[in-house]
Amino acid sequence: MMIKVENLRKTYQMGNVEVRALDGVSLSVAHGEYVAIIGQSGSGKSTLMHILGLLDVPDAGTFEIDGTDVTKFSENQLAAFRNRIMGFVFQQFNLLKRTSALENVGLPLIYARNGKKSDIATKMLKLVGLGERMSHHTNELSGGQQQRVAIARALVNSPSLIFADEPTGNLDSKSAKEIMQVLSELHASGLTIILVTHDAEVANHAQRIIELRDGKIIADEPNPNAPPIPKAPKVETVEDGAGGFSLQSIREGIILVKQSIRSLLANKVRTALSALGIMIGVAAVIATVAVGNGAKAAVQDQMSRLGSNLLMVYPQRRSRGGVSQAQGSTSRLSLSDVSAIREEVDHVVFASPTIDGNVQLKYGNKNWSSRVEGVEPDYEYMRSYEPQIGRFITDEEVNARARVVVLGLTPVRELFGTENPLGQKIKIDRQTFTVVGVLPEKGSSGFRDYDDTGFVPVSTAMRRLFGKDYIDRIEIQIDEAENMERAQADILALLAQRHRAGSSANPFEIRNLAEIQDAVSETSNVMSLLLSSIASIALVVGGIGIMNIMLVSVTERTREIGLRKALGARGKDILLQFLIEALIISFFGGCLGIAVGAGVGYLAERFAGMTVLFTKDSIYMAFGFSAIIGVLFGIWPARKAAQLNPIEALRYE
Repeated sequence: MMIKVENLRKTYQMGNVEVRALDGVSLSVAHGEYVAIIGQSGSGKSTLMHILGLLDVPDAGTFEIDGTDVTKFSENQLAAFRNRIMGFVFQQFNLLKRTSALENVGLPLIYARNGKKSDIATKMLKLVGLGERMSHHTNELSGGQQQRVAIARALVNSPSLIFADEPTGNLDSKSAKEIMQVLSELHASGLTIILVTHDAEVANHAQRIIELRDGKIIADEPNPNAPPIPKAPKVETVEDGAGGFSLQSIREGIILVKQSIRSLLANKVRTALSALGIMIGVAAVIATVAVGNGAKAAVQDQMSRLGSNLLMVYPQRRSRGGVSQAQGSTSRLSLSDVSAIREEVDHVVFASPTIDGNVQLKYGNKNWSSRVEGVEPDYEYMRSYEPQIGRFITDEEVNARARVVVLGLTPVRELFGTENPLGQKIKIDRQTFTVVGVLPEKGSSGFRDYDDTGFVPVSTAMRRLFGKDYIDRIEIQIDEAENMERAQADILALLAQRHRAGSSANPFEIRNLAEIQDAVSETSNVMSLLLSSIASIALVVGGIGIMNIMLVSVTERTREIGLRKALGARGKDILLQFLIEALIISFFGGCLGIAVGAGVGYLAERFAGMTVLFTKDSIYMAFGFSAIIGVLFGIWPARKAAQLNPIEALRYE
C-alpha cells in the first residue's frame, strides 16, 4: 500500500461547538490507484485530503506512507514529501498573480533539492497543451487554461501522487471534460490520483469511489467502468532537505531574490513609500555626519593656522574689593621675561612678545580700521606667517623701532585694490609706515577675520603706537607635545621667581592652545554624535514603516504563503523570502539616501557656505545601519509568515 490510515480523527472548535470533521476514518490507497472521495459539503472530504496531503495533522489515528509513519516527521521532512512525492491541483487554481504561466509552473522547483533544471516547466506546459501560452500571465488565461497550468505545476517535480480538490468546480462543462481527460491520461501513465469532489459524474472517472458523510466512510466501492490499475511505479526516497552550502543553494538564493523583487514590484507605490523612510534616514545620517565632520575639520584647520604646541602667557586678572581689575594691573610682562624664557626654559623653540590694539589705516584717500600687533621675528615661524610677497619683520627693525608693517590680505584689498602694496607708505594712527610684506590668507572664524590684521616691530608698537613699556602676552612654541606640561610648569616657576611672587599666588597664567583645540574638537564630536543620533531616529522610523508594510504584505499574501508551503516551501524558505524583501527595500532606500545625502551636503556647501566632509566610514555606517534596520524590523513579519499553518493559510479569505 502507498497510503494507509487507521482511525483518523479531526475536530474543529467553532465557538463553543465542537465539529467532528473526521470520526474514525480508515482507508488505504495502492500505488497507481485512481480514487475519488465524494460527499456533500461538510462531510469531511476536504479535511481528509488535506491530512493525506500533509497539509494538516489529525488529532488521533495513524498515517503511513509506504510503511513510514509520517506523523513523526519534522516540518522540513513534511515539506520535502509535499514537494517531491505529491502534487496538488486546487479548485481555486491558486496561481500567483502578475506572474506568467511558466513561472507558476516552475514554482515548486524553487524548493526542490533534486537538481532539476527550469526547462522541465516548459515540458510540463507543453504536456498539458499550453506550449504557446507560457509567457501569458494568469489573468490572460481562461479558467480551463489556468487549471491546466495548476496541473502542470503539480507534475513539474515528477510526483508519485496527485491530489485534485474539486478540479472542475470553477470550470464550464467543456473545460471540465478536458481537465478530467488530462487526469485520466496521467493516471494511465502510472500516477496515483486522489480526487475530491461532490460531483458523481466527475467521480465516475476514478477506479474506486469512497463516500463520506459526517466525517465517516459510509461507502468504499470499486468503479466497474474504470480502466485497469497500471503497474506501480518506483517511489523515490525523500530526505530531510537540509543540505549544506552548494551551487544548488546559490541557485535557490538567486531565485528567492528574483521572487522577492517580483513581489515588491507588484506593489510599486507601497514599496517606494517604504523605501522613502529609509532614504530619509540614511540621507539625514550622511548629511549630518558630513556637516559635523566638516565643522570639525574647519576648526582643526583654523586652529592649525594659529600654530602647533603653543603656550600663551598672560598676567592674571586680580580682584580688589570685589572689583575685577584689568590684566596686568598688579603684574606686568616685559621684554626681558621673553629673553629669560628663551634662555632658561628647556624645550622652547620660539618665543615672541605680543602687544596689540585697534588702529586706523590710511592710504591716499582710503581709510580702514584694523588691528595691529607688535611682535618679533620668531612670530613668523610660530604662526606660519611667511609672507606671500615681501618679507617679515627683522631683528634690526625691532632694535631700531622701525616704522615698517606687514599687512594682511583684508587691509591690502581695502586700501590698495589691485595695486602692488610693497614699498608703499601708509598712515597708522597718523604715523607713516612702509609696507614690507603681505601675509598669507588665514580665513575667518565666526565674527573674526584673521586676514584683517597687520604686524609691526614690538618696540615700535610699544613706544610709537600704544605708548606702553610692557607687553600684553608672550607666545611660546614648544618642540614636542609631550613636553608641553613640563615647559608650562618651568615657565610659571621662572616668572614667579623673576617677579618675586614668593609664597603668594603666581601672578601669571598660561593658556595651552592644544588643550583649547582638544576641547573644541571634543565639542564638535559631541555635536556630531548628537546630530547623528537625531538623524538615526529617522532611520528607526523608516524601519517601523518597513515592519508595518511587511505585516500588511503577510496578511495580503497569506494564501500565497499557504500555496508555497503546499508546494514544498519550508518555514526557512518563507522566512528568507520576506527578509530578502525587507533587505531589498532597505538597500534601495539606502542607495537613494546616499545620493540625497550627498546632494544635501553639496547644496549646504555651495549655497550656505558650510564646510562639508564626506567619509567612507559615514557612508558605510549609514548603509550598514539601514541593512540592520531592514533585518531587525523585517524579522517579526518574516517569522509570522514562516510560522503560518499551510492549510489555514490556504483557507484564508
